[in-house]
Amino acid sequence: METINNELVMWLQQMGAAEGLAKWIIRIGVFLVILLIIYVFDRICRKTIIPLVQKLTSKTQSTWDDYLLSEKVLDNVCHLVPPVVFYALIPLAFSAESNLLALLLKACHIYIVVIAMKLVCAVITSLYTISSEHEKLKNHSLKGFYQMLKLLVVCVGAIVIIGELIGKNPITILAGLGAGAAVLMLVFQDTIKGLVAGIQLVANDMVRVDDWITMPKYGADGDVMEVSLTTVKVRNWDKTITTVPPYALVNDSFQNWRGMFDIGGRRVKRSINIDMNTVRFCTEEELAYFKQQPWMEGFEETGKEEVNLYIFRHYVMYYLTHHPKVNQEMIMTVRQLQPTAHGLPIELYFFSANTAWLRYEHLQAEVFDHVLAMLHQFDLKVFQSPTGLDVQKLASEK
Repeated sequence: METINNELVMWLQQMGAAEGLAKWIIRIGVFLVILLIIYVFDRICRKTIIPLVQKLTSKTQSTWDDYLLSEKVLDNVCHLVPPVVFYALIPLAFSAESNLLALLLKACHIYIVVIAMKLVCAVITSLYTISSEHEKLKNHSLKGFYQMLKLLVVCVGAIVIIGELIGKNPITILAGLGAGAAVLMLVFQDTIKGLVAGIQLVANDMVRVDDWITMPKYGADGDVMEVSLTTVKVRNWDKTITTVPPYALVNDSFQNWRGMFDIGGRRVKRSINIDMNTVRFCTEEELAYFKQQPWMEGFEETGKEEVNLYIFRHYVMYYLTHHPKVNQEMIMTVRQLQPTAHGLPIELYFFSANTAWLRYEHLQAEVFDHVLAMLHQFDLKVFQSPTGLDVQKLASEK
């Protein structure tokens, strides 16, 4: 190439051009040819190679290649081709001792590093998308891990660029950063703590996207929207958004309701207070009537005299075991609690077959509506404190 350049310079001199001018004309001409070659490579890459790759990936049944060779990844690859070609061909336009050549090579090298960083980050994004749709990985919060990989790529790229600008080996710069590690740890402490917490959350499967968590300390009570490197976003039931640091989920206590949804039952644990003055033995007529009812099936007699509250608890148990919206495979009981000044609490403990909040509330209300309405058939009454109407009624009786 040097011989061809010399012959072209001699030819231009014969045409009357000065030696310096002839050399610059040759350099500019070679530079323009290099730009033309770069343009051709770029067009070939964008108009031929990318459509061909997209056509091949669209014909495959798997989806991972569609993400890994996505339009963004291929676009960054095309951006990488021109500077690589320029870096390889530009020495042909200038002599090795030229300061301009050194400047162009340095600028081209930095540009290649920047594009390579973007390409690697785009590949990491594609890997995150693939893992988010994978059957075994989609329930794990991996966004923070991939964000840390991107941060690591950017840091390495920045060190390489700084080394190129100051003319130092990047490894030497990296070794020199050891002295400032304490300062870096102080600056990036939230990021480092978030990374460690994110690894613990994933490894221990403590929280996933769409989990319902409760964390009163941070005012969080709702579904997890996102688990990233520095924040966990929770959409509360009032549609507000609460952000919680990932390490807070590791260091502090929080309640995850995922287990309730996994087993397919949501617990109902409520009680009604019975007026103890209404608890008594049943008459023979009442027992005869009760024994004719279908819900007396399986009733275990305690003796000659039966208590109305005992029969009532048997009825409620029968009602729950035959209710289609109650989970029949989980624990169920109707029990007495410690008597109080407000009556005798009768607790209903069972699980709904549907874990959705509205359906759960409807079932709970339906069951207790029925139980309250059935009390009078057993001559039982609910205890409630005197109201203004009670006082007015007593005053009128006087």
